[in-house]
Amino acid sequence: MMKHIPVLLDSVMRAAGDVANARVLDATFGAGGYSRAFLDAGAIVTAFDRDPTVIGVAEKFADEFGVRFRFVPKRFSSMAELDERFDVIVFDLGISSMQIDDAARGFSFRADAPLDMRMSIDGPTIVDMFDVWTVDDLTKILRNFGDVRPAHAIACAIKDKMPQTTFELKGLIHNPRDIAPVFQALRIALNDEIGEITRALDAVPGLLNVGGRCICVTFHSIEDRIVKNTFRDWTMATGDARMPVIETPRFELMRAQTPTDAELEKNPRARSAHMRGVIKLC
Repeated sequence: MMKHIPVLLDSVMRAAGDVANARVLDATFGAGGYSRAFLDAGAIVTAFDRDPTVIGVAEKFADEFGVRFRFVPKRFSSMAELDERFDVIVFDLGISSMQIDDAARGFSFRADAPLDMRMSIDGPTIVDMFDVWTVDDLTKILRNFGDVRPAHAIACAIKDKMPQTTFELKGLIHNPRDIAPVFQALRIALNDEIGEITRALDAVPGLLNVGGRCICVTFHSIEDRIVKNTFRDWTMATGDARMPVIETPRFELMRAQTPTDAELEKNPRARSAHMRGVIKLC
């Protein structure tokens, strides 16, 4: 089986520390790159992914690693339902290389294909949502999730033309610099990616053992801002500043990491990646 090497793998493994016999939750299984690295290091891994196309990969992992690997075919926000504790929780946020490279999924503007953009391959497609969203809805989506300046004009064009394919949508966007942000914004909105991240992070403190680590790899500023602000809140002292005793922080912040020049040379897609982590203190 070809090994998938995800972005910032070395940094993630260093941040995780010694994981022999550790319980690891891989929130974003994908092609299994992080899971394999943790399993090879002796960890016990529970992996989540809502994309059913990865189930075949997960089944091969189960055959190879036995009881040390468990796959949960659900959104990673479903980790809130777990009644167990972990030593490491790792997130590789955003869209996976597998999803981008499969033109039929409709995520990429580099190949012509039906507009889909569903991470889970169920529920409404992005074309279906063009019927539901108003011009105002689309304008807010493009501004909030893509920082698209001509958001209103593009929203009007979408509602007027109702594009059915990636190239039809791309053809409505006059400035090439706006193409990637438009596709990103629509994908984020369709898959409720921001809600997923928020709900999953809310569950993390209750799922981590003391001394446990939460590590997040982000790829765009919206994800990174949520993770950065959440980790900042966790690592701040709590209590009333007017009182003589302030409670100690629950978490310690780890040093943020970005890809090295060597990694960028091998994988240009890593250029916007950031890794942030925290350690649970109490």
